[in-house]
Amino acid sequence: MFNMGYSVWGILVLIGDIWAIINILQSSAANDKKLLWVVVVVLLPLIGLILWFFLGPRNRTS
Repeated sequence: MFNMGYSVWGILVLIGDIWAIINILQSSAANDKKLLWVVVVVLLPLIGLILWFFLGPRNRTS
């Protein structure tokens, strides 16, 4: 059959990627940077999510 542990992790990564893409598209970054981040998150789901979390554009409210 299949291992449920891997399925749960896959679903969590998918949810995280969807959340990241929504936040990327809602950010105030330039459109070319948004496109680049979305491509990274889609092509490298787990690594892209981690990179975006630490290096991605932030909405700064000062």
